[in-house]
Amino acid sequence: MTVRLHFHGAAGGVTGSCFRLQAGPVQVLIDCGLFQGPKTIKELNYQRFPFDPKAISAVLLTHAHVDHSGQLPKLMLAGFEGPVFATAGTRDLCAVMLPDAGGIQEHEVEQLNRRFQRRGRPPVRPIYTERDARECLRLFSKVRLGDWVQAAPGVRARWWEAGHILGSASIEVEVEDEGGPLRLLFSGDLGSGGSDFVNDPDGPSGIDHLVLESTYGGTERPRLTGAERRGLLAAEVRAAHQAGGPLVIPAFAVERTQELLVDLLTLMEEKEVPPGPVFLDSPLAIRASEVFFERAYKEGGTNPFHALRSSRLLHTTESADESRAIEHLSGWHVIVAASGMCDAGRIRHHLKRLLWRKDATVTLAGFQAAGTLGRFLQEGRKLVRIQGEEIRVRAHIRMLDAYSGHADAPALAAWAAARQPVGGRVFLVHGEPESRRALKARLAGSGFEEASIETPELDDGFSLGRTACEPAREAPPRAPAGAATALDWHNARSEFELELDELLEAAGDDAARLRLLRRLQHELKAAAPAGLTPQK
Repeated sequence: MTVRLHFHGAAGGVTGSCFRLQAGPVQVLIDCGLFQGPKTIKELNYQRFPFDPKAISAVLLTHAHVDHSGQLPKLMLAGFEGPVFATAGTRDLCAVMLPDAGGIQEHEVEQLNRRFQRRGRPPVRPIYTERDARECLRLFSKVRLGDWVQAAPGVRARWWEAGHILGSASIEVEVEDEGGPLRLLFSGDLGSGGSDFVNDPDGPSGIDHLVLESTYGGTERPRLTGAERRGLLAAEVRAAHQAGGPLVIPAFAVERTQELLVDLLTLMEEKEVPPGPVFLDSPLAIRASEVFFERAYKEGGTNPFHALRSSRLLHTTESADESRAIEHLSGWHVIVAASGMCDAGRIRHHLKRLLWRKDATVTLAGFQAAGTLGRFLQEGRKLVRIQGEEIRVRAHIRMLDAYSGHADAPALAAWAAARQPVGGRVFLVHGEPESRRALKARLAGSGFEEASIETPELDDGFSLGRTACEPAREAPPRAPAGAATALDWHNARSEFELELDELLEAAGDDAARLRLLRRLQHELKAAAPAGLTPQK
């Protein structure tokens, strides 16, 4: 077997999608995304790639979300000069998203280095800059759905509608091998179908190996019509209005934001919910909306996003000054701000000033990765830390799962069944362990042999034949199994600091507080490694 498949991301966790397909001397990547979640996992973004970027012939890109595309500029800086094949919609969205990601890194590293300078620590550099991201765009080569593309010598590919976001696709790859062509299908992120905004997912049948996402592999959702979806949103808006304060919606800036805004403004204009000013406080979402205005046409020639241009209730706040001005508002209003997992962007500013208010409402409208602020809020944490500041959570925290762009478990299983026969393996990726286990059990009960379903971990590799599959790891994994979903020492330290503050506050007097601190200092010294003494 001369074909090998390596899983360098989205294996054991949801983010960092990156799969390396090796056929003799030829190597191609399917996706090259950023890791998100616990700091231990995000630090992988700063490490060297576990392969030689100069040896990569091409990148085949499923879609523009940064957990699938966000390391492309880093790949270029490390020596990659091949083409990045992507649909026109994906390329246009990457032209907005990648420079935005570079700009965020520059801003956050600048703030971090100020703190490091005060602490006497060496400065750090961003993974890449906004300028690097713009330079990377020259590598993109547009493809059309259904057309075969010669991606590299002996490797051709074609893209199929995935129904996830504008331009998203599953990618069929055909590799020349000793026993004849080997066919693999990479699902990318799949939509559930039946959407008002994107077309239904599609794909070929009769493949040799399938790489299948499993983000919601353990979740079943009711199938909603557009009217039913708007009804759920209306209930959330009415509840927030009744609470007496503003409604804050952490936004996934591409597709989810635009879909939600269309429905929200429709409800307000039809007086189904209390109307009020709606602030889109995300430069990325604002710029991405322009791509949707130009390209988001469904079959039949309609573009549902044009309604955003004409609404008098929608206010876009691109500058930092416009964003800060929102905090002076009183009365009913809605703020939609990135990022969707609350780990970056302007949403943190709004949460810092509103989470402590009992009249405020925060509605989470998408997947929250382990270790993110959004996940902590979803889990009901009553004390969180934002940019080093301790915040008591008194706001109403609610979940609205009607706007997920991911297929649920039944939809994933149905899509996979339509790809049958699958002669070799099904590799479950892009999911947390519980979701992968649940989807594996569902697939095993619906026509797939359980022994043919693999759940690879980070940096696992496999040698592939038409039906055969053997482990072929090249190097030790960069992180232990489970690290993508487990809370790391950074999380533990933050939790300890919050608990310590609570204990000190609850202590009866200053003497009791001092006794507690002295006791902890004693324990700290006793637990310190030999020869290590904490600096005073």
